[in-house]
Amino acid sequence: MTTQAPQFPGAPVVRREARDKVTGTARYAADHTPAGCLYAWTVPATIAAGRVTAVRAVDALAVPGVHSVLTHDNAPRLQEPDDPILAVLQDDRVPHHGMPVALVIADSLEAARTGAGELHIEYESDPHDVTLTEDHPGLYTPEEANGGFPAVRNRGDVERALAASPVQTDATYRMDALHNHPMEPHAATAVWADGHLTVHDSSQGSDKVRGSLAQAFGLDPERITVVSEHVGGGFGSKGTTRPQGILAAMAARHTGHPVKLVFPRAQLAEVVGHRAPTIQRVRLGADLDGVLTAVSHEVVTQTSTVKEFVEQAAVPARVMYASPNSRTGHRVVALDVPSPSWMRAPGEASGMYALESAMDELASALGLDPVELRLRNEPATEPDSGRPFSSRGLAACLRDGAARFGWHDRDPRPATRREGRWLIGTGVASATYPVLVSRSTASAHAAPDGSLTIRVNATDIGTGARTVLAQIAADALGADPAAVHVDIGSTDLPTAPLAGGSSGTASWGWAVHKAAADLAARLAGHSGPLPADGITATADTEQETGEESPYARHAFGAHFADTAVDSVTGEVRVRRLLGVYAAGRILNARTARSQFTGGMVMGIGMALTEGCGIDPVFGDFTAKDLASYHVPVCADTADIQAHWIEEDDRHLNPMGSKGIGEIGIVGTAAAIGNAVRHATGARLRELPLTPDTLLPYLL
Repeated sequence: MTTQAPQFPGAPVVRREARDKVTGTARYAADHTPAGCLYAWTVPATIAAGRVTAVRAVDALAVPGVHSVLTHDNAPRLQEPDDPILAVLQDDRVPHHGMPVALVIADSLEAARTGAGELHIEYESDPHDVTLTEDHPGLYTPEEANGGFPAVRNRGDVERALAASPVQTDATYRMDALHNHPMEPHAATAVWADGHLTVHDSSQGSDKVRGSLAQAFGLDPERITVVSEHVGGGFGSKGTTRPQGILAAMAARHTGHPVKLVFPRAQLAEVVGHRAPTIQRVRLGADLDGVLTAVSHEVVTQTSTVKEFVEQAAVPARVMYASPNSRTGHRVVALDVPSPSWMRAPGEASGMYALESAMDELASALGLDPVELRLRNEPATEPDSGRPFSSRGLAACLRDGAARFGWHDRDPRPATRREGRWLIGTGVASATYPVLVSRSTASAHAAPDGSLTIRVNATDIGTGARTVLAQIAADALGADPAAVHVDIGSTDLPTAPLAGGSSGTASWGWAVHKAAADLAARLAGHSGPLPADGITATADTEQETGEESPYARHAFGAHFADTAVDSVTGEVRVRRLLGVYAAGRILNARTARSQFTGGMVMGIGMALTEGCGIDPVFGDFTAKDLASYHVPVCADTADIQAHWIEEDDRHLNPMGSKGIGEIGIVGTAAAIGNAVRHATGARLRELPLTPDTLLPYLL
């Protein structure tokens, strides 16, 4: 074993899979082509609600190379899946536009696609409703929002406190549906051999996919192997099992051949989840010094008729600011739309846009600096639970960010700064994200040749998990990270949770640290050469992660934006974006900065370019591909800086880390919106802030 000084914590170690990715040797789900592999192409429903009355496949089967066509009449029968969206090709019901209603399987991708175009499908349409409104008659209050949070929380008497507050704001903020659009589309390659199913799946958690496949096909999980070695982004859309693995496995069982399936990008919006649109009313009351007396955050959103998913957008308001009176609630309506799901800091991203915009409006009403307003409302304990914070670095982030940004040099008056045709403004917003951790297992092995191997079924969705886990193990072992080999991405490895909720490193890393520390102790007590098969230590964090913490554990951040608005065209440019974060111990400065800046880029898209409505007539999303669903490019991200404060939190995990994958997006959209208001004097309350929405306020 090497004895070089470990590069931990915080060292900017280069990602160990970087060369594989840029040279094309990293293998993704669709890069696996077993001998005799067939190709599948899904056929989506073209109605918004109803049922399939006939599928005429004669012309499709006549296409050279087409092997077979699966429909609800002949597809393999599934047991009730653990997620209703996985019950594909099981009956004739069409719950929303884009639901897969047939699968064409051929010996080439081109033949499968051509065959799909030759299918003739007949439908019986039902009346449909795809439009979310704040007064929809079908709205109801669910028991819980996503994440198991109570849908409604009340403290004090909000209505009385608002009525008595000398300064009040009352505003409604709207967001359309947003889509994940990872670079790698959802894909799976399935092989049945000797009763064993192997699936290469583009997923954020192969253990979760294996469980879903076992449930759907009635198999012992030991008869299934799921591999997700490299994943080209997910942002939540690959956090639960998606239909591609189920469909590929069904097709492989039906044909007796390996089958590969890649969802075309134009179909992703309707089959892999999305951020549900929200209508959020935020009311704030404060005294003349800017101290909050009442906070009301009420969210209206939608789910599907297939299952209930409620974006927990009001939950962040339970964490952020001190107030003796609070009401946070969610109402939802089931529409004939695709099922929403996790997407890029679900709840926090959309909820904090509304809350932080409202805080900016309150600062304007008070004539108070927006940074100072936030500082004056710092809570001593978590407002909703009363628990002490394990650490709360928001004030430090705001102060450090203001100093770095030059915030206090600005003219606070709106619509006063101009550079030629450009109106210049600055804005600020806070960010928060919960510290989440789940049970994980891992093993650490020392071989006689001095090599060290960590085995854990973690998933690297582009965040550099392999690198950071090697650093964690090296720290516990007193080794050089370069000497530590890390195996991840297969259900043949020790069980681990998915990469989601910014919880991956904390969960996997805890188990890796525990196994590596145990191995280090065993090696220290061993004399002489290691046995031929080496020494292995295993770890399971069930006990540690199962204990409820007495502390409220959250990461925090502050975002500052400098924007320019073209007074002629309405175009918005983000000239400068700065984020400062309090996220525990930073384990790798290089990968952390990449995560923070990536989140801020996503926030730019959320604020300025991303949005997708539903056509009320046909019930389908209007922006289904990257030609119509616009994401930021390099020209949109001129100057982005990410910094963090030193935070020593002893109440987290052995590494002292908090999740960093999503907090970068949380406050960015609000900071940009607040900067646009400062530049123009116009307060727009609906995202994205596109030129057509701004122009009426500039003429």
